[in-house]
Amino acid sequence: MELEQQANTPPQAPSSEAHPFVRRKSNLGERVIERGIALIGGIAVVLIFLILLFVVRESIPLFFQSERTTTAEKKAKKASNEAVLKPEVYNPDIILNSAESESVFVPEVYNPDVSVPSQISSSASASSEEEESEHGISFANVLSGTWQPVSTRPKFGILPLIVGTAKTTIVAIFIGAPLGILAALYAAFFAPRRLKEFIKPLVEMLAGLPSVVIGFFCLMTVGSFLQTLFGLDFRLNAIVGGIGLSIAVIPIVFTIAEDALSAVPKSLLEASLAMGATTWESAYKVMLPAAFPGVFAAVLLGIGRAFGETMIALMATGNAAMLSASFADPVRTFSATIGAEMGEVIWGSPHYSMLFFLGVLLFLFSFTLNAVTELFIKERLAKKLQGG
Repeated sequence: MELEQQANTPPQAPSSEAHPFVRRKSNLGERVIERGIALIGGIAVVLIFLILLFVVRESIPLFFQSERTTTAEKKAKKASNEAVLKPEVYNPDIILNSAESESVFVPEVYNPDVSVPSQISSSASASSEEEESEHGISFANVLSGTWQPVSTRPKFGILPLIVGTAKTTIVAIFIGAPLGILAALYAAFFAPRRLKEFIKPLVEMLAGLPSVVIGFFCLMTVGSFLQTLFGLDFRLNAIVGGIGLSIAVIPIVFTIAEDALSAVPKSLLEASLAMGATTWESAYKVMLPAAFPGVFAAVLLGIGRAFGETMIALMATGNAAMLSASFADPVRTFSATIGAEMGEVIWGSPHYSMLFFLGVLLFLFSFTLNAVTELFIKERLAKKLQGG
């Protein structure tokens, strides 16, 4: 009977107290570490939000400046302009009217043939500039093809900057993405183990190479070499800048793509080899499509790296805002414009707000790439390829 009762009694789960590897409560140190990590993560998110808020706040006055100047400030500005336009008096003994009339001192005229229309045109341009600054920069000005922020009539056309950023990014991805993916395929499936342990850290060391060193290398060596080889009119152009950016892109693409390829189950490779395929066919036609979400994410992150790079683009592209379709012409990017002009801009001016507006565009582009990588690539394509 006792044996039957023991057989009919369901087995009880072992208690946590009896199990030697299970602890009921975490100690005080672990709780402090967990709370500290959560606090640091929350502070990082808040700081990113505050930085974005600051950049957006500084760029808003670019299009809304009508309420920034009061009537008194306008009168004071007009009086100061009039005072500035008055010529300096070198001979106060010459008067305009007789002694009985009010003495008005005028300077001696050295060139009476010079007419006044130049002053009238300058005052008219100043008044039109003042009117434009009061009502904000128009969208037609921002969407124009001329970037000339320091002039009598400032022009803030961002089309040359958009085209220049796009051209350098295209060249960088066209060179860096294939090299990074092929290097990842070789390291994952073809390289011996000892060679792989040497190649991977060596390529990843390029990510720690200072941008100014890469930019200086392209400035002094790559630009002269390409100009001599192809007879280019400009030594620094979008091709030279794209080559420099590709050096910064390769480590990112290689690292993420190699991790994605190594994460694919080896059973797929073994099954392909068992069917008679070569190692290259198995890696290219089986393993690479299976790791496509991670590889595509690596390419997107490489695009973001090339799009936001500053020093290489500033030193190796020629830094000229030219609206041209040729990749052999100098270009200027968003980040290079901010880095070159932010240190000399007048605080609160339309030029100052325009640079922060470029920063907002950079943030939106980077945020969009990261969102696509996180939501679309890692979730939807991964589930689709895994049969989910």
